[in-house]
Amino acid sequence: MTKTDALQTVAVLVPGHFNDHAVERIDRTFKRVKIERADPALVTDEMRHDVRAIASFAGVNAALMDALPNLELIASFGVGYDSVDAGHAAKKNIMVTNTPDVLTEEVADTTIGLLLNTVRELYKAEKWLRDGSWVKKGNYPLSRLTLRGRHVGIFGMGRIGLAIARRLEAFGLPVAYHNRRKVEGLAYEYHPTLKGLAEAVDTLISVVPGGASTEKAVNAEILAALGANGVFVNIGRGSTVDEADLAAALANGTIAAAGLDVFADEPNVPKALLDAPTSLLPHVGSASHHTRRAMADLCVDNLVSWFSERRPLTPVPETAQVKPRS
Repeated sequence: MTKTDALQTVAVLVPGHFNDHAVERIDRTFKRVKIERADPALVTDEMRHDVRAIASFAGVNAALMDALPNLELIASFGVGYDSVDAGHAAKKNIMVTNTPDVLTEEVADTTIGLLLNTVRELYKAEKWLRDGSWVKKGNYPLSRLTLRGRHVGIFGMGRIGLAIARRLEAFGLPVAYHNRRKVEGLAYEYHPTLKGLAEAVDTLISVVPGGASTEKAVNAEILAALGANGVFVNIGRGSTVDEADLAAALANGTIAAAGLDVFADEPNVPKALLDAPTSLLPHVGSASHHTRRAMADLCVDNLVSWFSERRPLTPVPETAQVKPRS
């Protein structure tokens, strides 16, 4: 049996809707098994016996892993994988992969666009033109905020954080950051606490992933430290922000404005944030055909590499030591 023939016998479970390009490649290469959603109650006896991999946007919990005794690999689509129980996967000797790097530049581009929209009100200015206000009322009012003179703090100096920082340097803006630990060899000013970073800057960009360690990390205390001229931008995960605290901070002038691409309960956005001085996007950080295709390819390439070469291309740290089953 050739490697190609062998791959076509590997059953890959695809819960719910998935990227079309990834589905096409899985159909050509593997045996795709469809399921309405990532729910262990929907797993059949045949799936329990056959399924060796899952390809999914996310949402793979311990119960689903336990329902699939022959599961070897979870190929998660996206750089964030907080809704995959990677710790449980490691205990079960299941490899988890994600799709880093290929979306870094796109998300960094979106971040800068969102920041500009937030401080210069470009979305409102375009609406002013389109609804005829420029003709009827004259020039759009001067924006009360600007990038000029700002000092930016990045919460999460990983691949995307670094790409954002490079762009900010081109705008002539000083950059500081907070991580759990200092990045060796990085010249940007480091702050060991998020509050310390917020106190030192007037613009805070959050790029951190979700999970228990970052749950509502940006809260009333952090926003107060950012100050009345403060601008907050979130391109990471909605769970990292206390949205009630953020809405209150915007309403009472604790900070000046916010730009958000992610929310705690997507696609539901709190009315208080809709009504506040915000620029809001529907989680489009990496949403271009070019980048999503690259993400799809890396997702499937991990499946191919694992089942043909017995190695992952982009394992997540929690499962980096997982070995292929004989």
